[in-house]
Amino acid sequence: MIELRHLRTLSALRETGSLVEAAEKVFLTQSALSHQIKDLEHKLGLELFIRKTKPVEFTTAGQRLLLLADDLLPQINNTERELGRLAAGAVGRLNIAIECHSCFQWLMPSLDRYRVDWPEVELDLASGFNFAPLPALRSGELDLVITANPKDLPGISYVPLFSYESVLAVSNRHPLAQKAFIEPQDIADQTLICYPVDKDMLDVFVQFLDPAEVEPAAIRHAELTVMMMQLVASNRGVCALPNWALEEYSSRGYVTAMPMGETGIWCTLYAAVRSDQADTQYIVDFVHTARQTSSATLVGVKQTDQQDQPLKPPVGDF
Repeated sequence: MIELRHLRTLSALRETGSLVEAAEKVFLTQSALSHQIKDLEHKLGLELFIRKTKPVEFTTAGQRLLLLADDLLPQINNTERELGRLAAGAVGRLNIAIECHSCFQWLMPSLDRYRVDWPEVELDLASGFNFAPLPALRSGELDLVITANPKDLPGISYVPLFSYESVLAVSNRHPLAQKAFIEPQDIADQTLICYPVDKDMLDVFVQFLDPAEVEPAAIRHAELTVMMMQLVASNRGVCALPNWALEEYSSRGYVTAMPMGETGIWCTLYAAVRSDQADTQYIVDFVHTARQTSSATLVGVKQTDQQDQPLKPPVGDF
């Protein structure tokens, strides 16, 4: 019964104080405006203002509708502006989840730079350890997921960020540190230290151990990369990590980084987004910023010229 045009008309009438000026403000003729008000009064069974008063004097019913107008119209106007800017790619929400802890090394500098360029985009960040990020992305709870384990989900596109080599960290005193490269059987008698994720998300299993039907002697979980490095350095296990995550420890002589296999294991990290948002400007620019920042800050990564693709490339360790 009560429509937005009614609230806008009454608000304009209060602002201008006359039917003539109110009609101009809402782009109606005076006759059309009067008819609109009379029709609303008829439906409500109440008069909304006292005729022949200048400025217009509103009845109790009219004042009550004006309170409603004061509450709703600003919200509607703000939402309309935000939607217009969203359509232009100027504002929006970017709720990001990551399926790794080591990603913070390049992601945080990327976010710092992105905030400068897109101050009006609402940013939020969550870890992907305790929930399933890709289904949450599909349902709209998230807007972007950093993953190396793409799944073939309807409506989800995967934008490649960069490729990296997964390497094995061993103690400097470990006999494996003397080899040219690691073979699957070398890990059969080792404790393998991993992040607390399913084995099918770890390339050391999917691409290295499982094809050779090899299992480590034991598996130990750790959530922090620095804790993994302490365990490896004290010769209490080995762990597979991206070369860029391991570089700061191996370059200081803290541990030794070993290639897995004669040709190594290469993986690709992706930004997963909903397909209907893949071309949104603020999301496109985040991907561009992440690529530039990772290229400038990470050692041993390769940029890729691939386009958006909902494929299942090799999975990766984090």
